[in-house]
Amino acid sequence: MKVEETPLKDCLLIHDTVFKDDRGYFFESFNAERFCTLTGKYITFVQDNQSHSVKGVLRGIHFQKGEHSQAKLVRVLKGEVLDVAVDLRKSSPTFGQTYSVILSDTSNTQLFIPRGFGHGFIVLSEQVDFFYKCDNFYNKAAEGGIIYNDPDLNIDWKLSASEILLSKKDEQNISFQEFKRTLSV
Repeated sequence: MKVEETPLKDCLLIHDTVFKDDRGYFFESFNAERFCTLTGKYITFVQDNQSHSVKGVLRGIHFQKGEHSQAKLVRVLKGEVLDVAVDLRKSSPTFGQTYSVILSDTSNTQLFIPRGFGHGFIVLSEQVDFFYKCDNFYNKAAEGGIIYNDPDLNIDWKLSASEILLSKKDEQNISFQEFKRTLSV
């Protein structure tokens, strides 16, 4: 396992070591001791989530508020996505900045997204199976979302607006400016 810093404070790329031969491949996708040693982050993941989506599905930009915020370790089991993290921590030097990376079943890469971040992804392949670990349980009352096409965030989702498939809930997400106003309350 190799850890690489991203431009966003505390957000990390995790490159897995893959062992391949004529039978296929093997890699250790998570080891708590190695993760803590290499990242310096002592996190206990308590919930695993998995989704299956088709090309163009955009999930996000989601976050959990306050004591229910979640750190996530995300990866793709099958297919390819553009994965996006947004620093929503008001006191962070990278507040309001975004980071995107293509994750696939062949990239052998995971993204660690710390608490206080927004997260979203869009499916670039025909289908995707997406998996993530969370360090806190989901709480419906604490969920929030920022609209995917917010002009302040200016995220290039790699597909045209006509190709993007959103849930009714994600269509109602707020702007980044609205989110910032909630921080000053």
